[in-house]
Amino acid sequence: MTGYQEILTDPSYMGQIVVLTSPHVGNTGVNLEDVESSQVQVEALIAREFSPISAGPRTDHDLDRYLRASGKLGLYGFDTRSLVRHLRSRGVMRGAISTEILDEKELRDVALASPSMTGQALALGAGCREARDFTLSGFAATASGPPAPRIAAIDFGMKTNLLRQFVQAGCTARVFPASVTADEIRAWNPDGLFLSNGPGDPEPLTGPVSQIRRLLEFKPILGVCLGHQLLALAMGGRTYKLPFGHRGGNHPVKDLSTGRVEITSQNHGFSVDPDSLPAGETAPTHWNLYDKTLEGFRATKLPIMAIQFHPEAAPGPHDSNHLIGDFVQTVREHMR
Repeated sequence: MTGYQEILTDPSYMGQIVVLTSPHVGNTGVNLEDVESSQVQVEALIAREFSPISAGPRTDHDLDRYLRASGKLGLYGFDTRSLVRHLRSRGVMRGAISTEILDEKELRDVALASPSMTGQALALGAGCREARDFTLSGFAATASGPPAPRIAAIDFGMKTNLLRQFVQAGCTARVFPASVTADEIRAWNPDGLFLSNGPGDPEPLTGPVSQIRRLLEFKPILGVCLGHQLLALAMGGRTYKLPFGHRGGNHPVKDLSTGRVEITSQNHGFSVDPDSLPAGETAPTHWNLYDKTLEGFRATKLPIMAIQFHPEAAPGPHDSNHLIGDFVQTVREHMR
């Protein structure tokens, strides 16, 4: 009931129609502090009912006004349960919504003519265009403390909360566009490298994959979501499209190192084929308990870790928040 703002502004949802299963949405409104990017990323938001009243200590706008200002569609007043049951049985499919085309067959033809997500390199246009430093008020490194690790974050459609967590863990972060080269990263000389989440199919991103491959032995690397998939491709693995994408904040994932099951937030339509990863050079670290898909791996000889789910979910779940800290600790160890 409160996570819709994260969903709306998550670049991984670019180009998609999102259906919410909560029957009542919008009661907490929208605030400008918790957005995950500079704009609404979904193409349309569908719910059973939008609340006509928004109230909260940090509410800036109501959901209706926010969607109208963004130029994106919000739909409510019909049976979302029926639609969700259909998608649950048939899998992800193309869709179209119109206030102008009122003939069902004609609109269906529009949907069928739209491109599939497979083969779309959406991440190349989802992130920043130029390198920039990320700062967070109240979390500046002190002069008397240990040197702050410098994190180079490659933006494939990054959620802002990932950067917040790095800064809160004592790091400084510079964000680079998806088109950045390995030489440009090396010239800045970071202590660690972060590959972000993002929308679309990872396999068409041959340029970024080739640059990541050149950085595998450079510094510690963490990949999240799309970054996880790009790391797998750079190390010789393959990805495939899931018949049912992983969406929402209730996916159980088992951490193989501890045996602990964590409830995670996920947003991806593609997955890494675990059998394609080079034997002896990689090892799985996490499995999804719903469909047994790979949710994480590490390199056995290099300080590289990759996770498919989101450790920075806002408002939650927070079971996996420790993973950013774990990576930062690895970076600090390699700085010594």
